[in-house]
Amino acid sequence: MPTDSTGYSWYARQPLAVRGLIAFLITAAFFAAGVLLDGPVYHAWENQRAQSQDWGRLLRIQGFLGTWAFAALALWLHEERTAIATRRARLLFASPALAGALAEVMKLILRRERPEVADGAYSFRSWSDRPFSTAGLGLPSSHTMVAFGAATMLARFYPRARWVWYALAWGCAAQRVLTHAHFLSDVMLGAVLGWAMGWGLWLRFPAPRKA
Repeated sequence: MPTDSTGYSWYARQPLAVRGLIAFLITAAFFAAGVLLDGPVYHAWENQRAQSQDWGRLLRIQGFLGTWAFAALALWLHEERTAIATRRARLLFASPALAGALAEVMKLILRRERPEVADGAYSFRSWSDRPFSTAGLGLPSSHTMVAFGAATMLARFYPRARWVWYALAWGCAAQRVLTHAHFLSDVMLGAVLGWAMGWGLWLRFPAPRKA
């Protein structure tokens, strides 16, 4: 999106109704693309070595909240615990944390099970079966949402390196699909929602303007 001199995007300057409509259309498009490809991708794309090999573990921990808790602490300590450092550390932790929490709530509501439950077919858990447990539920992917929540915030802090952060986040999403832990639509929805969480927090808590 184009940006002006204050660092706010064109999107941020639009009326709330316009922003809501744009966000809904983007989310729907990503999810629909995933749904159309869920079956073919599940049956054609699998690599269980991504569970045990180092490269797969590296990608998966991008979706582990503990990774970003330590990263936020390191950022705060490195920048000498200034007000700017405190804001950055809080946002770097809050973005993946809130994205992950939203993912867990959505899993409880949507209740779609992981792909291996029905060998690539959609299966939904009854409300009478563990109504408050997300174990075995996959929509959206919480690992992907956490990874994109963190990547989006890091891309705002360090825009020249944004391709690194987003590559790691997409790698996390790919790892979840490769290992059949998630449908493609699980990670597509998780990616756009994690991105939206990061952008929303960035716009809600902007950096103080210099005099």
